[in-house]
Amino acid sequence: MSMGFLIEETAPVVWRGLMVMSAVEKLLRQVDWGQLDYLVIDMPPGTGDVQLSVSQNIPIAGAVIVSTPQDVALLDAQKGAEMFRKVHVPVLGLVQNMSVFQCPKCKHETHIFGTDGVKDLAKTLGLDILGDVPLHINIRETCDSGQPVVISQPQSDAAKAYHKIAMEILRRLPVPPA
Repeated sequence: MSMGFLIEETAPVVWRGLMVMSAVEKLLRQVDWGQLDYLVIDMPPGTGDVQLSVSQNIPIAGAVIVSTPQDVALLDAQKGAEMFRKVHVPVLGLVQNMSVFQCPKCKHETHIFGTDGVKDLAKTLGLDILGDVPLHINIRETCDSGQPVVISQPQSDAAKAYHKIAMEILRRLPVPPA
């Protein structure tokens, strides 16, 4: 389920606190999710109304901070981690997104956004790195086609990176009630 299904394709979502919480409440209470072990809520970066409203009104087992390794993104990631700590949401760890680009022709690896930014931030915050997601055209193409790489190419290195991250997250979450 996505907020994108609830609005026109090109319409921006310019909502503040009450509207955000109303939409989140509808998603949580009026969508037939079936039997869930976990519900993942993907939020935009930052520490604004969305993050604060969700963290204060919904029981959250843990937060995962995702960032590219570049300085400007790391500032938001650090603020996000600190915000979750302030509202008593456990931060399970960090994920380094777009960690490396490998040329599909020659296989040369380039760290477009830097190399150790998330690693350094994890050390500063006393958190673990849950994994790295490469910058790979297959990830974009498979997502755009509606068949994410973990479904369409489950044995690929990209899919294995996502699987590793998921397993690290599960390891850190409390066991759901039976």
